[in-house]
Amino acid sequence: MQPQIIVRPAVPADYEAIARITRDSYLAAGYFDSADHPYMRQIQDVARRAAHATIWVAERNGQVVGSVTLAVAGEPYADIALDDELEFRMLVVDPAVQRSGAGLAMVEAIIEHARSLDGIRAVALTTGRTWESAHGLYRKTGFRRVPERDWFVPDTDIKLLVFRLDVQPT
Repeated sequence: MQPQIIVRPAVPADYEAIARITRDSYLAAGYFDSADHPYMRQIQDVARRAAHATIWVAERNGQVVGSVTLAVAGEPYADIALDDELEFRMLVVDPAVQRSGAGLAMVEAIIEHARSLDGIRAVALTTGRTWESAHGLYRKTGFRRVPERDWFVPDTDIKLLVFRLDVQPT
């Protein structure tokens, strides 16, 4: 049995691990060829991200094994959030421990958190077209595709897929 996973707000001491896990996850997924790509440099600047968004980590045995960024409409890190949605982005798990429950723990914590927020009726996310394991996790936790909200990364031909889960009656 795997040790318990704790999902908690990130603190500055976590930023280096978050940057490494984010970099390693994106490179392992094949989205970028280099950690020096401008977007890769941006997402590795965890202190800057934390100044403008909420970042959580998944921790097992005192080690950060994953992270996720949360945002609501109007915040700098909200790409797709509607006024009644909590959006999560950059959900990553260390490639060395993927498929061990950290991603599921973070998604479940996000859903529970969204249910506690006034005015939030759903959770939304964007994911890559080829990230099949992520799609499976989202479907397993009740998210459904919202293809009419899919979008392209600006100035690229990279199509991103949108998923949504209603957490409150509409």
